[in-house]
Amino acid sequence: MLTHLHIRDFAIIDSLDVNLESGLTSLTGETGAGKSILLDALGLVLGDRANSDSVRQGANKTNIIASFNISALPELQHWLEEHDLEADDECLLRRVISADGRSKAYLNGQPTTLSVLKKVGEQLVNIHGQHEHQHLLKRSVQRRRLDDYGKLADSVTQVAARFYDWQSLKQQLDTRQSGEQDRAERLELLQFQLSELDALSLAEGEWQTLCEEQSRLAHADQLLRSSETALHQLYDGEESPSASSVLSRHASQLEQLTELDNHLGPIAAGLRSAQIQLEEACSDLREYTTHIELDPERLVWLDQRMAQAHGLAKKHRVDVEQLHHHHAQLADELAQLSGGSDSIEALQEQMQNAWQQYLEAAQRLSKQRQQQAEALSHTISEAMQGLGMEGGQFHITVDFDADSPSPQGGDKVEFTVSANPGQPLKPLSKVASGGELSRISLALQMVTAECEPVPTLIFDEVDSGVGGGVAEVVGQQLRALGQHRQVLCVTHLPQVASQANHQLQVSKQKGSDETRTQLFELSSDQRVEEIARMLGGVEITDQSLRHAQEMLERAAR
Repeated sequence: MLTHLHIRDFAIIDSLDVNLESGLTSLTGETGAGKSILLDALGLVLGDRANSDSVRQGANKTNIIASFNISALPELQHWLEEHDLEADDECLLRRVISADGRSKAYLNGQPTTLSVLKKVGEQLVNIHGQHEHQHLLKRSVQRRRLDDYGKLADSVTQVAARFYDWQSLKQQLDTRQSGEQDRAERLELLQFQLSELDALSLAEGEWQTLCEEQSRLAHADQLLRSSETALHQLYDGEESPSASSVLSRHASQLEQLTELDNHLGPIAAGLRSAQIQLEEACSDLREYTTHIELDPERLVWLDQRMAQAHGLAKKHRVDVEQLHHHHAQLADELAQLSGGSDSIEALQEQMQNAWQQYLEAAQRLSKQRQQQAEALSHTISEAMQGLGMEGGQFHITVDFDADSPSPQGGDKVEFTVSANPGQPLKPLSKVASGGELSRISLALQMVTAECEPVPTLIFDEVDSGVGGGVAEVVGQQLRALGQHRQVLCVTHLPQVASQANHQLQVSKQKGSDETRTQLFELSSDQRVEEIARMLGGVEITDQSLRHAQEMLERAAR
């Protein structure tokens, strides 16, 4: 669960530290105080995208750190150990965002990627947003909700694998059937191209060798003359002293003079060393001249072979250095097109087998969905009764259509609802009342949240659109959920806030030149005042204080 959150220089927050407990914690405060900013900051440390607007005005960077106790998440602990990121029972996520928009992510003190941070964050926190009911209108979202509730992820993965196997074979078969003429033409072209490349037979790495040898032969005369001239002047000179003899003479003279001044010793030694190196270089140069050949015929052959290679490379639109690799690719393609293992008949049989495997897996998944749909429909219908929709019914239809295959199977999943007794079931998208849709969404979120393995659940004003006794029921359900999960709830409703085990108040402090958001954990007396404020508005009366005290006492029973 989330144990500590540190935020520095984010939006209108200069510095904030908050410790969090298990159970239900409510976040309350005036509208615009910054409750959503806190969730935005938590979203960033969980892997959301960021920009330079996140950094507080006047600051260089934003720093957000979230600490989690993961003692109840053995799979995550094992993953961290495999990646040398273990830190006992703690998981520390950190996000740093610079004013220029650059972002860095850290996991247990080690730099990591944003995708890894998001992957880990998804195992730690699930945020239910206040606009989630709008997404619920999408068929794809409805299907995922049913699959999540029924824990059908493994079955869906198996169906997807079977679907892609079948789809791949179908695409291969379609290509073969529609391209037989193209295949014949391609075979003919490949055979011609390979005959040219086979005739050249340029070995891997040969081009570099050809270039070096051609350069050496093309300039052999110049290389030989320059080498012999250098050798003559450096070592073998007869008409004038060579450099070697000059170095030797002066080294000897200075060695004799060291008896008069020993400071000349290192200088004489340096000249002697230079003489030795010069003689070694001259020896290498003499050896080099013996291997320089003037071979015009070989040079002609090299020029012709390089010109042929250049021509083929240009023809095939590849670099000369890649000609050998391109040759091998064309040979592989010819072998595949010429082979008989992938004949149309064989592909047809393989595709039919793959389709049968997909169909069986999809039908099994459909039966599982139908079973889970019945259970979820019953549970949501019961939850609707407590949310002020007495007599309302919720039903999930699962219709299997083998003619509409997809990676998710052949099911068309649709949520239908009857908001009032006697009304027929209609698709959720046809529900006219936004309040009714919000309540159904809230019921679904609470029911499915109990099935989630994530230890921390955050509800961001999902109770909007309800009030009175319905709001109290929502609070009671969130409190019950908090017995098994850590639950954080951003709310404007006193009926919900009073049900919390802990309450945090978000406030905005306005100074002469800046505005800051602050967060405080409320004591028992402070909770009474905050609930009273939520009940009575600007002026807190004795009656609202007594009402707030009564609500808190009733919730604690």
